[in-house]
Amino acid sequence: MTEEKTKTIDIDEALYRPIYETGRGFYLTVGILLMIILFAAFMYVRQVYYGLGVTGMNQPVTWGFYIVNFVFFIGISHAGTLISAILRLSKAEWRRPITRMAEVITAIVLAIGGLHPIIDLGRPDRVLNIFTAGRLQSPLLWDVTSITAYFTASTVYLYLPMIPDIAKLRDRGGKLTRFYDFLSWGWQGTDHQKKVLNRAINILMVMVIPIAVSVHTVISYIFSMTLQPGWHSTIFGPYFVVGAIFSGIAALLIVMIAFRKVFHLENYLKLIHFQYLSTLLLIMSLLWFYFTFSEYLTGIFGAEPHEMDVILYKFTGPYAIFFWSMVVFNFIIPVIVLSFKKFKTIKGILFASITVVIGMWLERLNIVIPSLANPRMELGSGMYFPSLTEWSLFVGAIAVFVLGYVLFSKFFPIISIWEIEEGREESIKEVEKRVKSYLPGPAETSD
Repeated sequence: MTEEKTKTIDIDEALYRPIYETGRGFYLTVGILLMIILFAAFMYVRQVYYGLGVTGMNQPVTWGFYIVNFVFFIGISHAGTLISAILRLSKAEWRRPITRMAEVITAIVLAIGGLHPIIDLGRPDRVLNIFTAGRLQSPLLWDVTSITAYFTASTVYLYLPMIPDIAKLRDRGGKLTRFYDFLSWGWQGTDHQKKVLNRAINILMVMVIPIAVSVHTVISYIFSMTLQPGWHSTIFGPYFVVGAIFSGIAALLIVMIAFRKVFHLENYLKLIHFQYLSTLLLIMSLLWFYFTFSEYLTGIFGAEPHEMDVILYKFTGPYAIFFWSMVVFNFIIPVIVLSFKKFKTIKGILFASITVVIGMWLERLNIVIPSLANPRMELGSGMYFPSLTEWSLFVGAIAVFVLGYVLFSKFFPIISIWEIEEGREESIKEVEKRVKSYLPGPAETSD
């Protein structure tokens, strides 16, 4: 019994190592990321001082990178809470090493994405108008409400399963013992505490699924409830949700592979985890293509002149390279790589995931810019060229995400230790019992 306990502790020690062992690479990474973020902050202060004239936005293209990135980052947030909740709800045992990594993505990316509409304002103080003079008829008010609810639920959903692990860090001692003691809420691992915690997690995981779906649906309403060519579509709601889950899974895979390599977590993040998630990625790629094909097929058959202007602007016009690159990155490459076993390796999955993240960013670009560049009025089509300010804030946002993830992994286990331990102790018995409950027994003979 003692040998088994010692062996378990030695195995799980790898999950504590990023917290208690700090190498030179950590400080170098944090330093570089902080420099990027400080430069992005300087460019934003400069934008506030000089106005939106320092950006590439103009007439008729009054939305640019900021709204593209807003939709993009909010979409990636679906990687965490939604995927984690669905896997928990379906009792998928292979979820245990990846749920927290997914949930952290949601919390960080939601905060980044939620700031982009404020960055898009020439005067940031005007965001208060939504609260002081918001109208229920406006999708913008719905958007603020749904994102706030989603961020609150996701943060609580991230924190609650962390309490047992924070208590473990508290019991190990160290410089941050008081910090962990405060966050652990007196957790002692009693049967009553476990029962209350599991009940709270079960309630939250049911709540966050409709909230997550509503967030990206409401974001789609900002576009589809206008009469702008290319936006006024009933398919935008499910189309945005599918795209969000698609990009979220890809982002999760990239993060998993990176942490697996840097922190040597091969014993926890195994090939089977990547194969299961990559299968989901393949399914979402096919669904994404179905919605994309349906959207443009109905637009082309309708052949409304202004709608065709936008479609041709994407197919053969100035945005053709971005549109067809989107198709290659989101459909052709993932389907080829993930459909064949010889390509479905860690490197192949990483390559497919990176192309999907790039492709989904291009999709947001293709949604926002071409419709604005082709107004209904008798005006010539416009073109949008992002400025250094917009590029700087985009790179700064990515740096904030990476820095947030690095710092989180420095203070908390990036893989749920208590869930791993619970899986070793109870999962095999639970799965065996569950399988026996639905498998048919021996045939009964009748007299």
